[in-house]
Amino acid sequence: MTGGEELMELNKSGIIGQSTSLAEVFKVLGKVAPTDSTVLVTGESGTGKELLVRALHSNSCRHDKPFVPINCGAIPKELLESELFGHEKGAFTHAIRSRPGRFEVADGGTIFLDEIGEMDLSLQVKILRVLQEKEIERVGGSGCKKVDVRIVAATNRDLEGWVKEGKFRQDLYFRLNVIPLRLPSLRERGEDVLQLAHFFMNMYTREYQLPVSPLSESAVAWLQQYDFPGNVRELQNL
Repeated sequence: MTGGEELMELNKSGIIGQSTSLAEVFKVLGKVAPTDSTVLVTGESGTGKELLVRALHSNSCRHDKPFVPINCGAIPKELLESELFGHEKGAFTHAIRSRPGRFEVADGGTIFLDEIGEMDLSLQVKILRVLQEKEIERVGGSGCKKVDVRIVAATNRDLEGWVKEGKFRQDLYFRLNVIPLRLPSLRERGEDVLQLAHFFMNMYTREYQLPVSPLSESAVAWLQQYDFPGNVRELQNL
């Protein structure tokens, strides 16, 4: 099978673009997706890291099992442990019944730890245990449960720099960074900007039942020279 055939067969989960930099990402994705290797996806905010991780899951042997995302930066640290590992009845105030966490829900599939750099150091230790022992313990629990999950993490932080500053555990960084996958910024993707612009325009004209208008020459010129600090998310909102 040639490299081109492999790329054509990839389920790209809605990722749009044909730039060389994106093709390199797909090449690595095609090789690592069928394995159970832990992957660390890096890239600026708004580049579409979750879409890439969904593509990774869709092309894996776990594609028919759960894909469970969780944004580690969006949940207060005092609640994140319960969200990840679940809790037993009476473990804390308002815990009126036992509840499984995201790792249990993802059993057999993939769990996506987005914004892993925002995770508290005390919780990082427990994630390391899951990676090493393949087991979790619910908050308030007295025993461990085995879980079979593939862990994929993502961040827009410089985790290597954070390790040096003591903000992120070095041992966890090495366990997560088995396969590094960097998603390029939009300004590195050349003509993908115009392809995405046309895609979003067509999507919204259909949604709002508006006539399709071509991009003017001045609009095309502006899109090509603007550097999009907010990446694909900024382009979509624009």
